[in-house]
Amino acid sequence: MIALMTIGDAEHLVIEALVSSLSEIFSQRVKAADTVSLPQAGWNEGRGQYLAATLLSSVPAPGAGDRSLGITNTDLYVPRMNFVFGLAEIEGGRAIISLARLRPEFYSMLPDEALFKERAVKEAVHELGHTYGLGHCPDAKCVMRFSNKLRDTDVKGTSFCDACREKVYR
Repeated sequence: MIALMTIGDAEHLVIEALVSSLSEIFSQRVKAADTVSLPQAGWNEGRGQYLAATLLSSVPAPGAGDRSLGITNTDLYVPRMNFVFGLAEIEGGRAIISLARLRPEFYSMLPDEALFKERAVKEAVHELGHTYGLGHCPDAKCVMRFSNKLRDTDVKGTSFCDACREKVYR
């Protein structure tokens, strides 16, 4: 089972879209779980961002074989990077994604709900892929391709390439 939990706030419609898409992609039960409050620690006032590892640690650990995905509207970073779309425990059960930079409005563009939801699904699948032990993939269309910028996310698909799919479903 995959539990989706909001860290702080996130739109209910995005959570619903993720529940539907992730249950289809991973062929398992996905449910919306409780909201987790934004932690006091981890906020960097100068950057206007949360340290991603702090938010990841606020996601409750799932049961054996399960996954927990935190979803937040707040912008995230890791040391030595300007931002990240998400973070995961490699072969662990927890991951997080930030919706902040997935919105066209973040870049002063008109809202596009369909594009926003597609980006959210891609980043959720990507981070959950890490929890199954997947690294970054060289295939430009594979969802496990590293996204250094939003264009990278837009180019890749929502599914795993054959090699990555085999590892996940093994």
